[in-house]
Amino acid sequence: MQTRSLAARKRIALVAHDHKKGELIDWAHYNRDVLAQHELYATGTTGTLLERKVDAPVHKLLSGPLGGDQQIGALIAEGRIDMIIFFWDPMETQPHDSDVKALIRLAVAWNILIACNRSTADFILTSALMKLPYEAQLTDYSGYLKRIIPE
Repeated sequence: MQTRSLAARKRIALVAHDHKKGELIDWAHYNRDVLAQHELYATGTTGTLLERKVDAPVHKLLSGPLGGDQQIGALIAEGRIDMIIFFWDPMETQPHDSDVKALIRLAVAWNILIACNRSTADFILTSALMKLPYEAQLTDYSGYLKRIIPE
């Protein structure tokens, strides 16, 4: 079985749809001491707002609709993101819904922790495993990667 090693210092992507930005910022401010112990990534405006509220550096990516969600997806595929806190709005259609769906699909495919609401984010952040190295088991995609592609 293949594994992916997560260090004690996790690489966390923080994302929020427009109507959920305030909730994510409040959550991050409340959890700023824990978040400051990890490496943070965020899309667009969320990154700037978080940096101010958490008082910790944030790797700022593009806005979600302009490619930020896809940038996070690329970081996942490269093994450079350990978890995602994504406060998304289930009541509002987003112009980049296909990007959001792809991001969630990648998180599942690569066994990345993902919280889509505050309760799940609270449980993940307070887990004893947040402070420890961890070996995440990966699905074996070698059959898919080695498949014969018809001409």
